Amino acid sequence: MKFASKKRKGSLLQNFVRDRILKTFPNLKRKDVMTPSYGETGPDIIFSKAGLKLVGWNFEVKNQNKMKGVYDWYKQSKKHSKGNKLKPCVVMKMNSRDPLVVIDFEDFLKLIKVDD
Repeated sequence: MKFASKKRKGSLLQNFVRDRILKTFPNLKRKDVMTPSYGETGPDIIFSKAGLKLVGWNFEVKNQNKMKGVYDWYKQSKKHSKGNKLKPCVVMKMNSRDPLVVIDFEDFLKLIKVDD
């Protein structure tokens, strides 16, 4: 994949995450949730003080195919969730690392949104 294509692919997902956060938290303005310029170090979603206080999470956004195994695991969890109305979830861990949880992004937004 060409460099420009990789850059665009990453930017598209960052913009998607930014836009969904803004939709989930209608009190936030565009200046409260921003994406960095390409090559800028730091978080992939930049929050104002108001955004940090309201959302309370740091987002590292990755749009690549190396994670196929995680999607297979999630698909398996989803398959096992049918009929019992449970939400699919993957708990994964590497040696000497903390366990991580993978859930659907829309479910995550529902978890962090505080009802007004």
